[in-house]
Amino acid sequence: MGIPAVDAYIEDFTAFVTASPSSYHAAEEVARRLEAAGFDRLDEAEAWPSGAGRRVVVRDGAVIAWVQPESAGPVTPFRILGAHTDSPSFKLKPNPSSAAAGLSQANVEVYGGPLLNSWLDRELRLAGRLVTADGTTHLVATGPLLRIPQLAIHLDRGVNADGLTLDKQRHVQPIWGVEAGIEPADVVGHLAGLAGVDPDEVVGHDVHVADAAAPARFGRGDVFLASGRMDNLTSVHAGLTALLEAPDDAGHISVLAAFDHEELGSESRSGASGPFLDDVLTRIGAGLGAGVEERRRAFAASWHVSSDAGHAVHPNYPERHDPVNRPVLGGGPLLKLNANQRYATDAAGSARWAAACRAAGVPTQPFVSNNAIPCGSTIGPLTATRLGIRTVDVGPPLLSMHSARELAHVDDLRALGAALAAFFAGA
Repeated sequence: MGIPAVDAYIEDFTAFVTASPSSYHAAEEVARRLEAAGFDRLDEAEAWPSGAGRRVVVRDGAVIAWVQPESAGPVTPFRILGAHTDSPSFKLKPNPSSAAAGLSQANVEVYGGPLLNSWLDRELRLAGRLVTADGTTHLVATGPLLRIPQLAIHLDRGVNADGLTLDKQRHVQPIWGVEAGIEPADVVGHLAGLAGVDPDEVVGHDVHVADAAAPARFGRGDVFLASGRMDNLTSVHAGLTALLEAPDDAGHISVLAAFDHEELGSESRSGASGPFLDDVLTRIGAGLGAGVEERRRAFAASWHVSSDAGHAVHPNYPERHDPVNRPVLGGGPLLKLNANQRYATDAAGSARWAAACRAAGVPTQPFVSNNAIPCGSTIGPLTATRLGIRTVDVGPPLLSMHSARELAHVDDLRALGAALAAFFAGA
């Protein structure tokens, strides 16, 4: 069938983002779409089939799926696309219900490194999971429910001259209702009602705040897309789209690995520093009869593309970017490089990515940081270090990264999906 044209691709991406307001929803949406396309969903606590097939497994807010050809054997290499399902935001604290000045509030904790000011004065939703006393997990998501109101300029006359300073505890607690009783309105009880469970049975929750506005195209020719959670659902969706196109007769096993908790450093059972990918690859190899020798040979011939959002040059802050390497919106996916191995790309990885883009017929552009402004990192170096698999870091260029609502060029998103499809096809 092939990767859809840009309009259809973006329409599908916006539907994916809307269905994925939390990492748990994103993992389930990936699994749902793959199951609808004929993938078998596996349980980690059960025995797995060893023959050829298309399979998917979910661990909390992470998901791994793969296409195993009939010809696969103990030393068959892997082609892995790594991404992450979480985004910077806020997370409900224990006992999240509070009140002040006659208004119901939700007590939240900062998750990762969001641009705090971007979350002000916009309608927000809650999304995540509730766990009941019997151990059952219930996904839940609201519509527009909350807002973090900014202080009026009449009460902060110097804000435009002096800059906005937000206290992470006092100034980012959202409102969600008007107090009508002695006790604060019950946030978890409200979520339990939406999930159809008894509030008294809820014993744990992992619930995040997300932008409630739908993704929207805009600009001349509708070339721009504004949306929440593009870091890094752009890569998760591109990997999902590519895996659906992965051939059944390749000389490798195609793998999509979308981890949780990247924005916190990836150190969790479902993060890239955790055992999830190693667990899955080990079980696939064991089913193919791989011992230690065969496993190492397979890994030595494998490739991992780590895809995460990167920075396009900001037109109002050009001095913050490298003066020579100037990636732009619409110029194609980024090849991300860093001399200090904050990204795992090397010369061999650069050649591999160039081959994938060439086979897909899409452009690519290098990204490197300004020496005076340290860059972030990705899951790429983590996987390369843990498993020894050759890794290249790439991603779509964005503006407003870590904002509640980020900005991309639609052509770059579709080009990323096409390049990853070519990677899975063997380029």
